Amino acid sequence: MDKLLHDIQTFRAKYDGLRKRGLKETPTRTIVVDPLLGALGWDVRDPDEVELEYPTVDGKSVDYALKINTKPVLLVEAKPLDDPLDDVKGITQVVGYAANDGIVWCVLTNGFKWKVYRSVEKCAAPEKLMYEVSLDPRDDPGSSIEESARLLWRLSRDEMAKGTLDALGEQIFTDGKVRKALDAVMADPPRPFLKILRSAAGDGVLTPQQIKESIARIWVKGPSSTSANPRTSTREKRVAVQAESPSRTSKASRRRGKSASVYAESHHTSDKPREAVELYRAIDQFCLSLRPGAVERRYLAKYISYVIGKETFCSLHILRGGLRVWLKLKYNRLDSPPAFARDMSGIGHWGIGDLELAINSHSQLEEGLPFVRTSFEACAG
Repeated sequence: MDKLLHDIQTFRAKYDGLRKRGLKETPTRTIVVDPLLGALGWDVRDPDEVELEYPTVDGKSVDYALKINTKPVLLVEAKPLDDPLDDVKGITQVVGYAANDGIVWCVLTNGFKWKVYRSVEKCAAPEKLMYEVSLDPRDDPGSSIEESARLLWRLSRDEMAKGTLDALGEQIFTDGKVRKALDAVMADPPRPFLKILRSAAGDGVLTPQQIKESIARIWVKGPSSTSANPRTSTREKRVAVQAESPSRTSKASRRRGKSASVYAESHHTSDKPREAVELYRAIDQFCLSLRPGAVERRYLAKYISYVIGKETFCSLHILRGGLRVWLKLKYNRLDSPPAFARDMSGIGHWGIGDLELAINSHSQLEEGLPFVRTSFEACAG
């Protein structure tokens, strides 16, 4: 890990210079990808460990096949440094190559951005994106080298041999499927399900309609809301307008003159990697469950907020590599703030609250949820 941290720091410092050179695929591989694979424990000079130009069924090749006990476990396709990695045809191709050969994992990279796909999922290729790591600090100015290294380390030879990525991928994609199924069931609960609930409640007097109405109140999908919500505070409206752009003058003024825009969940989750979306859904469920029916979720331009009464106790922004969560807590009053917490008092940011949590994994989420509860309790009174 130490070498990986060093290499990431080095490449971050060189990024602007490398980009000006307009590196094509081969120099990108030589200058950036090969050293990073080496730092992850893969020997690109050993064909039993890393097979270069791995052949595919259509006579083409993938740049790298990373192997454990001579068996490919991860395909890596490299692109030029300035490639945005968003070409659907290219994504579908490399994901298809992996799936056809029974290889669960594949990566698209331009050296600084690494997009990790789980090829065996039954969905369109772009939706198989599990997570993404960017080594460019401009993609997420608040991110640390340690965060990037930790996410990239999942692709290391040691972690692939342990099956760490396999276990995590299965959990994340399974949670997404089960959550979607539960949403469908709760939206229109079948009669046998209502009977089970009545039996479990131990009250034979409850009617199916009463249970349905209760589910509608309790189930943590919660009410949708928008930036046009009449109960949105003046401060929150101002923050939402200012968050549209770093400029708080002409652009913001033009936006104030427009009719209020309506935002929905898809505004925040569209095209985001599966892990980031599942992190959001988990914290979303937690916030709404703190006081079912009373906590309100509001979709704003740049973030989502959770309100109890008139107080916003949690705001979050979904990134491609995880979440940024802001809470109404003072960093200097916390006994043991987590390593991924940051004091934002006096620093401009989206959302409302002085404590920022950079949550990029489920383990960090579990560590951060008690702070969300503390913020809620402080605001709920």
